[in-house]
Amino acid sequence: MTQVGQDTLKTRSTLTVKGKEYAYYSLAKAAETIGDVSKLPFSLKVLLENMLRFEDGGFTVSTGDAQAIADWQKDPTTGKEIQYRPARVLLQDFTGVPCVVDLAAMRDAIGKLGGDTAKINPQVPVNLVIDHSVMVDEFGHPKAFEQNVELEYARNAERYDFLKWGSKSFKNFSAVPPGTGICHQVNLEYIGKGVWSTQDPDGQAVAYPDTCVGTDSHTTMINGLGVLGWGVGGIEAEAAMLGQPISMLIPQVVGFKLTGAIAEGVTATDLVLTCVQMLRERGVVGSFVEFYGPGVSTLSLADRATIANMAPEYGATCGFFGIDDKTLEYMRLTGRDEDALELVEAYAKEQGMWFTPDNEPVFSDTLELDISKVVPSLAGPKRPQDRVALPQVDELFNTDLRTIYKKDSPHRVAVEGKEHDIGDGDVVIAAITSCTNTSNPDVMIAAGLVAQKANARGLKPKPWVKTSLAPGSQVVTDYLVKSGLQTDLDALGFDLVGYGCTTCIGNSGPLAPPISQAINGNDIVAASVLSGNRNFEGRVSPDVRANFLASPPLVVAYSLLGTVTQDITETPIGQDRDGKDVMLADLWPSNQEIADHRAANIDREMFARRYANVYEGDAHWQGIKVEASDTYRWNPTSTYVASPPYFDGMEMEPAPITDITDAKLLAILGDSTTTDHISPAGSIKEDSPAGEYLNSHQVAKADFNSYGSRRGNHEVMMRGTFANIRIRNEMVPGVEGGYTTFEGEQMPIYDAAMKHKENGTPLVVVAGKEYGTGSSRDWAAKGTILLGVRAVIVESFERIHRSNLIGMGVLPLQFTDGETRQSLGLGPDDTFSIKGLADLSPSQEVEVEVTHADGTVKSFTTKCRIDTANEMEYYRHGGILHYVLRKLATD
Repeated sequence: MTQVGQDTLKTRSTLTVKGKEYAYYSLAKAAETIGDVSKLPFSLKVLLENMLRFEDGGFTVSTGDAQAIADWQKDPTTGKEIQYRPARVLLQDFTGVPCVVDLAAMRDAIGKLGGDTAKINPQVPVNLVIDHSVMVDEFGHPKAFEQNVELEYARNAERYDFLKWGSKSFKNFSAVPPGTGICHQVNLEYIGKGVWSTQDPDGQAVAYPDTCVGTDSHTTMINGLGVLGWGVGGIEAEAAMLGQPISMLIPQVVGFKLTGAIAEGVTATDLVLTCVQMLRERGVVGSFVEFYGPGVSTLSLADRATIANMAPEYGATCGFFGIDDKTLEYMRLTGRDEDALELVEAYAKEQGMWFTPDNEPVFSDTLELDISKVVPSLAGPKRPQDRVALPQVDELFNTDLRTIYKKDSPHRVAVEGKEHDIGDGDVVIAAITSCTNTSNPDVMIAAGLVAQKANARGLKPKPWVKTSLAPGSQVVTDYLVKSGLQTDLDALGFDLVGYGCTTCIGNSGPLAPPISQAINGNDIVAASVLSGNRNFEGRVSPDVRANFLASPPLVVAYSLLGTVTQDITETPIGQDRDGKDVMLADLWPSNQEIADHRAANIDREMFARRYANVYEGDAHWQGIKVEASDTYRWNPTSTYVASPPYFDGMEMEPAPITDITDAKLLAILGDSTTTDHISPAGSIKEDSPAGEYLNSHQVAKADFNSYGSRRGNHEVMMRGTFANIRIRNEMVPGVEGGYTTFEGEQMPIYDAAMKHKENGTPLVVVAGKEYGTGSSRDWAAKGTILLGVRAVIVESFERIHRSNLIGMGVLPLQFTDGETRQSLGLGPDDTFSIKGLADLSPSQEVEVEVTHADGTVKSFTTKCRIDTANEMEYYRHGGILHYVLRKLATD
C-alpha cells in the first residue's frame, strides 16, 4: 500500500483497539485543512478516505482534490474527477470466465510485447464464486439437487478446469466452488469485513473501510453491510485487479429517508419493490443513494441488504446503509471474529461513519417513505420498477394482455397427454430464487410457513407449475431443515434444486415438453412468479412472456393458485381435504410467527460450519486435476474457452483515432434496451448464428448450454450479440429477435455485420432512453465492438454499459436538445459520418452528419459521453485493457 498525505494533508493517525495499534487516515485531521466534513454522506466519506490513502501513479493526492469532496457539501452535484481504488474485486463465473480469459490473453500479449508475464496478476484480493451455471433441469423430487449438480459438472467441465487453473496460476485469486452459494450472499455472509486491515511496507497494520467492485451489477448488495461496492464491467474489474484506479466523477448522492416500520403481513420484498418504483420515477441513474432516518433502525441487516441488492433496478450506482449495532449483530451471527467486530465499531465511530437515526447529511436530493404504508406487491410483467399492489395484479395482466400482447381476451388450450388445459396468465414457473430474497431469513421462513399451512390443508401446486427452490447459501437449507419447514416445502414441490442464481438469470431449465408445445403452438402468454430481481423480456424462459417479481411466500401462494388472472387476495387458492375454500389469509403467517422461527432455528454455528472450508468444494471440484502454469495452453477445438482477438496485432504505441466515415446502421432500438437484449445469457436457439456455429463444431443441441456459460468463447458470443429472442430492431418492423437488413435483405444481425465487415464498412447503433440497463455484463460491449460497431448514439445511457463501451473502444454519443431518432427521421438506409475525433475531449459536442437514402444531408449535435480524462485515455488506446497492457509492458 502506498502511503499518501504525509506531505499534503498529514492525515495518518493511530487507532488502538484491544491493545493493538492501527494506522488510519483520519477524516478529522483532513478537516483541519479542508473544512468540516461531518455532514458528508457516509458513502462520500468512504471515497474521501480512499483518496487520502492512495496516490495514482505519479499523481499525488493534493489538498485541492480532497477539498473538492469537502466543498461538495456546498454544491452537492456531480463534480470533479477522482480516482478510486477498491480494496477487493468480486467475480461470478459467467462474468469471471471472460475475466480470466482476458488475463490469460494479456499474459500472452505482454510476452509478445517484451514485457514480464508476472505483471499480469491481481494486485488486490479477488474472489470468484461459481454460482451462475446450475440449471433447473430436475425439480420437484428429493434427488433434484444431486442430479442438477451432476449435469452442471458435465456441461461445464472445460470452464471449471479453466477456473481452477486460474485459481492455481494467479496470486490473490480464490475460487469458491459450485454448490456453495450465490456470490453476493457469500459476500454478505462471509467475505465482507466492514473494515479491512492489512500491513504496510513497514509492517504496521493499517485500517480502512472495506470496499469492492464486482462483475455483477448486484454487487451493491454488500452496501447493506456498510461496505461501499457496486458493479462494473469485467474489463474495468480486470483493470482494478491489475492496480489501475477506477476513474469517476464525484457523484450526486440522493438521500432516501425512511420512517416507520414494516406492517403486519408485509415483507422486505414489498418494501424494495416500492423503493425501486419511487427511485426510478425520481431518476437516480449514475447517483449514489444513501438511506437514512429512523426507519433504517427498524430494518434488519437482511432487509437492508435486500434494498441494497436492487440498486441496479432503481438505476443507482449503489444503495448505501451506514454501520450500526444491527451491522455488528449480523456480523456476529454470521461468524465474524469478535476482534474484527471491535475494529469495525471503533473505526466507524472514530471516522464519523457510525449511523444514528437522527443523522441527516447533506444530499443532492431527498425523498421519503413511511415504511408502514408499504403494501404487499408484485412487479411486472417485464420491468422491476412496474410495481403493482397485490389486489390489482389480475387487472394489470388483463390490461397488459390487450395493450402489450395484442390479444382481445385470455384463451385456453388443451395440453396433449394431460388432464388439464393451459391459458394466458397461467403461472408455469414458480421459483424461490436469487440472493435478493434468499439471503433474508424472514421471507424464506415465511415461504416455509405458507407451505406448512398449505400442506396441512392438503393443497398442491397446479400441475402446470414448475416449482423450484435455489437458496443463495447452504445455511438457508440448514435452518429450513432444522425448523422442519423444508419438509413442507418439499411436499409442495419446492425441493432444493441447487445453490445458485438459477431462474433469476434465466437458468430456469426447460418446461415439460407438452406445456412448452401448448404455449408456443397457441400463442399463450404464460407467466412466471419468481423471488428474483429482474424480469426483463426473454430472460426467465423462452416460453414465458409475462414475468412477475414477488416475495418467496407469494411465490408459494401463486404456485397453488396457478394463475395471475385472478385476484389472489379474494379468490380461493384452493380447496382443502374437506372441500372448504382456502384463502391467502388462511395461509399467511404473522410477523411474530416468523420472528419466533428465526430465533429458534438460526445460530452462529451454522455459518461457522458452512464457511469453514468454503474453498475446498465437493468431491466433483476436488476431482478436477490441473496444474499451475505461467501461460494457459489454449485448446483450439474448445467451444467454451478461446483466446480472444482483442490484442491481435497490437503494438506498443496506439494508432491515432480516426473519424468514422460512411457508417451504416446495424440496429435502431427503442427505450430500455437492456444488456440482456444486447447479450443474452439464456438458451441458444439451434437456428441462430451461435447455434449454427456450435452445430458446425459437432456440438449436439442438448449440449448447447447457455450464452452465459459460453462467455469464454468470443466466436459464440459475438454471434449472440443482439440475438435476444425479444429484441425489436426498428429496421425490421414487426419482427422479434436479432434481425436487421443488409442492402434491403432481412437477415440475422451477425450475418449482416460480417457482410459490412467484408466491405470495410463501420457500423453504428441508434437507440432511445436507458440504453444498457440491467446487468454489468462486459459482453454487451465486447460483442458490440467485435461486430464492427464504432459508435452508439442514444438518448441516455445506463452507467455500467456506457463505461463498458468506452472500455472496449466504442464511442458513446448522446442526443442533445431533446432530439431523438424519431425527431431526426433516422432510418435504416441512412449513412453516418462522425468527424473531429482526433481532437476529442471529455463531454464535448460532436457533430454527426447523416446522408439519407434520397441524398439529402443533415447534421445534428451529440454529446460525447466519455466523461473523464482517464476514460478518454482508455478510448485513445482502443480500450482499457490495451491501455493497461501497454502501461505494464513499459513499467
